[in-house]
Amino acid sequence: MSTTLDTLRREFSGDIIEPGDPAYELASRTVLTQGSPAYVLRPANVADVQAAVTFAAATGLPLSVRGGGHAFAGFGTNDDGVVIDLGRLSEVEVVDEDRHVIRVGGGATWGQVVDTLAPYGLSISSGDTRSVGVGGLTLTGGIGWKVRKYGLALDNLVAAEVVLASGEIVHASAQWNPDLFWAIRGGGGNFGVVTALELEAHVTTDVYFGHVAFPATELATVLQGWADYLREATEDLTSSVEFANPFAGGPQAPVVVHVAFDGDDADQAARAIDPIRRLGTVIADDVARVPAASMLVEGMTPPPGLRFVTRSGFVDKEAASDVLAILAEVGTTEGSPIMAVRSVGGAVARVPEDATAYAHRRADLMFATTMAGPPPALAAAQPAFDAVWERLAPHVSGAYANFLSSASEADVEAVYPAETYERLSSVKREHDPGNLFAGNHNIRP
Repeated sequence: MSTTLDTLRREFSGDIIEPGDPAYELASRTVLTQGSPAYVLRPANVADVQAAVTFAAATGLPLSVRGGGHAFAGFGTNDDGVVIDLGRLSEVEVVDEDRHVIRVGGGATWGQVVDTLAPYGLSISSGDTRSVGVGGLTLTGGIGWKVRKYGLALDNLVAAEVVLASGEIVHASAQWNPDLFWAIRGGGGNFGVVTALELEAHVTTDVYFGHVAFPATELATVLQGWADYLREATEDLTSSVEFANPFAGGPQAPVVVHVAFDGDDADQAARAIDPIRRLGTVIADDVARVPAASMLVEGMTPPPGLRFVTRSGFVDKEAASDVLAILAEVGTTEGSPIMAVRSVGGAVARVPEDATAYAHRRADLMFATTMAGPPPALAAAQPAFDAVWERLAPHVSGAYANFLSSASEADVEAVYPAETYERLSSVKREHDPGNLFAGNHNIRP
């Protein structure tokens, strides 16, 4: 170990942070998870990433790769292992103005992306939080405010630079290493360290964005009517619904329908959004014309001791009514988890099912249930949480990796159907036969 560490110190130009260092306490944790790694490595360049990967492989210590550090499952840290923190590799630049292609460092956040693109009048279908990492979100999906019109974040990925377990740097695109390119679009961090992504942006205008709120007593009617309408709505409109928020009243919390209309025409926006306003008794409405970049909110770091348990699922059109009825019943019951339902379809569904490793193209809705609190409170609430999912299980398929706080075998099976998993496993055998990159929803080689 000492010889390997000496070699790293000679070859590594970034930061090597160990227990006892002044920077260790902050470097050892992610936004949602406290860890105690043996080494946190912050590469200053891609050669440093190569050295860090070689070091981790030589030591045999567990390896975590950190982009933005927002994974509910805590993939960005570990105990007694190596963390490669890509935060210094965060440059964002427009590399082809004609094709609207941008190059994004593996440690960049979506806030950096929107700030860079705004002067060009460009945008990308992304997530909804500025501090979330581009890499982590994109490699497992990316369901954001333009998803119905421009698809998932990963649908806008055109190439990536990847450091493999061998330390080799490769380029992945439709022309180069196409199997690897297929795999990283949905397969997460299983295949290497993605040090840069090239994404195709689109020309944007201002948008109409905000929320329309209804009383909790109208939850069942609003939720079903919302889902029915979104199937027929223009793809310029993307929307989600949140309810049972314990910080806003729990079962009495308003039903909050978020809307994002991709366009600056007031009449067209009204025609798209007004049917949602007519779903019930509007008690709040702050929808307004805003710059597209402002749709992303600032992230928050929860106070120490607060933990999250999150579980997600996909719903097809035939099962939507049953699932929404269960969610509405639970959401108006004391002790309900936080509920969020997102519309998909549109551009997501137009991509062939086998075009990427993201395996849930035909879903009508994606939803998540979340509990938040100190560990003892979460343990006490877990049986009721599990009971809700027992009711949902016959009607739900799959899971969205970005909204899972665990990484069990059952989770992996839900994220990756058998055929997708088999193909991913084949790519894994080629590029990471020793399963160095196991700190994720793991594909075994």
